[in-house]
Amino acid sequence: MDNIEGRRVPEVTFRTREGEDWKDVTTSDLFANKKTVVFSLPGAFTPTCSTAHVPRYDELADAFAKNGVDAIYCVSVNDAFVMNAWHDDQHVKNVGFIPDGNGEFTKGMGALVDKQELGFGPRSWRYAMVVNDGVIEKMFIEPEKPGDPYEVSDADTVFDYVSGDSGVKPHDVTVFTRRFCGHCARAKNLLRQHNV
Repeated sequence: MDNIEGRRVPEVTFRTREGEDWKDVTTSDLFANKKTVVFSLPGAFTPTCSTAHVPRYDELADAFAKNGVDAIYCVSVNDAFVMNAWHDDQHVKNVGFIPDGNGEFTKGMGALVDKQELGFGPRSWRYAMVVNDGVIEKMFIEPEKPGDPYEVSDADTVFDYVSGDSGVKPHDVTVFTRRFCGHCARAKNLLRQHNV
């Protein structure tokens, strides 16, 4: 995949679903007059994509917004039904899922790769980018090596670029609790009150 910083994103129409209805969403709808972060990945419901790539972008969404990012989108060569089901399964609130079912956007980005050995067919190479009003400002392309590298398109790397030296990321906190434990409930409430 080549770095195409400075070019406009491909002009395509995405076939999305809202409830029971089809809705066409254009590249302009997504990118015009906005600063966006886009990350693309090999497939919905796949391990790295589901456990690391999507959740961390969702976790950092508020921090991205404080640094001028209007929207975060996840693009995959999957149809609208699959992307909607995956979105629901991921319980994300701050990342838009864009179905590139025919791979038109991905092909226009030069990111369409053959994953036939996995039984996937044509899919997207893993990458991320910052887009300003439809123009690609910065790309984070995974190195071309076997497998599914995940080294530079992660949310933290992109956030560091967007925020420069001023960015403050939320802390990672894991709380193990017991049901009906009063101490556990108080601890969780304190964390919520302090936005942790």
